[in-house]
Amino acid sequence: MASTADVHVRICGQEIVKYDLEIKALIQDIRECCGPQAVLVDFNSTVKEKFNQLRLRIQDMEQMAKEQDRETDKQAILSETEAHRKQMLSNQTAWRKANLACKLAIDNLEKDELLQGGDSVRQRKATKESLVQTSSDITESLMSISRMMSQQVQQSEETIGTLATSSRTVLETNEEFKAMTGTIHLGRKLILKYNRRELTDKLLIFLALALFLATVLYILKKRLFPFI
Repeated sequence: MASTADVHVRICGQEIVKYDLEIKALIQDIRECCGPQAVLVDFNSTVKEKFNQLRLRIQDMEQMAKEQDRETDKQAILSETEAHRKQMLSNQTAWRKANLACKLAIDNLEKDELLQGGDSVRQRKATKESLVQTSSDITESLMSISRMMSQQVQQSEETIGTLATSSRTVLETNEEFKAMTGTIHLGRKLILKYNRRELTDKLLIFLALALFLATVLYILKKRLFPFI
């Protein structure tokens, strides 16, 4: 992995951790909140914003993983991305539970005020309706985020499948290259063997020609110079 890309991945990871910690702190504030309703609304608005920022950074990290050249780097970043995504889903569950706990605390507070002659019935009803609406909005937001996470997981699975197919193609090409190399070596051996045989044939022809010439000379000598 190039050094610049490595720095970008580390920065992205640090930002994801920062948003995660901020969300956890806000969830704890919601869990300890006893009202009024406006405070809970402000908390939830901030949490939604942080979740949106966190989701975008997780998507950025996943995109960085797809742009890596080495398979090991891709798998490492994809694994880290999946861990961050699971942590975000866990925070969403904790957020929902914290809102339910806060709603229960506000309901109990309203009951106490009713016994003490506090707010009017209409005001309490409006508060409850507001809480129901807030809970409905949170549920809708969580469902939307869950659908988006499902799409991201599907895209991750498709990416991993593509990487696996590419790996198989590389292995098959490597095997074909090995087979071709063996064929080339065999051809080279045959050519060397043929060259050696050709040299042997030439030597035999030369010896046969020399023997023939010697025989002819011997016959001529016996006929022309029998006394020698």
